Amino acid sequence: MSTQSRSEKRTVVTVLTAGGEDLPPGLDPLHEQAEVRQADDRESLEASLPGSQVLVVTDFNTRIVEKAWPKADQLEWVHATSAGVDAILFPDIVDSNVPITNARGIFDRAIGEYVLGMTLAFAKDFPRTLALQRENRWQHRDSERIVGKRMLVVGAGAIGRAIAKLARGAGMKVEGMAKNARDEDPDFDRVYASGDLHTVLAEADYVVIAAPLTKATEHMFDADAFRHMNPSARLINIGRGPIVDTEALIKALNDGAFAGAALDVFEQEPLPGDSPLWDMDNVIISPHMAGDFAGWREALSEQFLDNFQRWRKGEKLFNVVDKGRGYVPPEQ
Repeated sequence: MSTQSRSEKRTVVTVLTAGGEDLPPGLDPLHEQAEVRQADDRESLEASLPGSQVLVVTDFNTRIVEKAWPKADQLEWVHATSAGVDAILFPDIVDSNVPITNARGIFDRAIGEYVLGMTLAFAKDFPRTLALQRENRWQHRDSERIVGKRMLVVGAGAIGRAIAKLARGAGMKVEGMAKNARDEDPDFDRVYASGDLHTVLAEADYVVIAAPLTKATEHMFDADAFRHMNPSARLINIGRGPIVDTEALIKALNDGAFAGAALDVFEQEPLPGDSPLWDMDNVIISPHMAGDFAGWREALSEQFLDNFQRWRKGEKLFNVVDKGRGYVPPEQ
């Protein structure tokens, strides 16, 4: 569709939300330029997609987009209000000419702060301090310093860089891991190739998973990887749950393969109430909230609206996902 016809023709935007949720706050200006349809299940999505030029996916865990995809007869653009887009990278959309954009840049700093917070929580033994407080017990212990400790960030994209900047600011030595190795990088002391994971794991005091979920990263952290970790190391996962083999993780923690884990994402979400992870003293669990700060929903809407204006004018979209790789390329 030409720029002129986009500006003149009434655009139809379908917003897919989780069941029972309202439209995201901050989207009011969209109603002035488009017909906005809301869907929250397969039936309503299949009814909304015909005639829609834009699809906004806010429920990033949904798999119903693939099931409803045959109804998308005029779709020109799909936007995901999340950094990860693995849930909507099904074969038909990958093979199509429909671009996918994501929310890269919104959550970076907040996730970096979360990782630094979990690092300090382990070093200063905050979970044990809080447990002792609840028991009215005064028990002095020495704590660790993080200055000079080695952090390995698996995934050297925008989120990984935000983590590295904060950790280096706290005095840590931060190394990254990406598809290709490089000795010089503005944010990392060094970047290793993903094929060197097992070798590098043994030297890291903190291992942070910040990679997108792709075929190459699924179960990257399995029993073999855990065997290579430093016994005193801590694992922090803010990437995607399926990057970690949950059964192997539980066994490794029980066997003392490494010292502890802070987990914000899981293979099954919500994490089942009977998961052994809940009761482990050396595990910190948060409900997929590492990047969620006060005002994040409005920030996501503002980002989409900025891109929507570009699309209306026929300008180049930003944050376009490379559907083959599963993420926004660094060159963007």
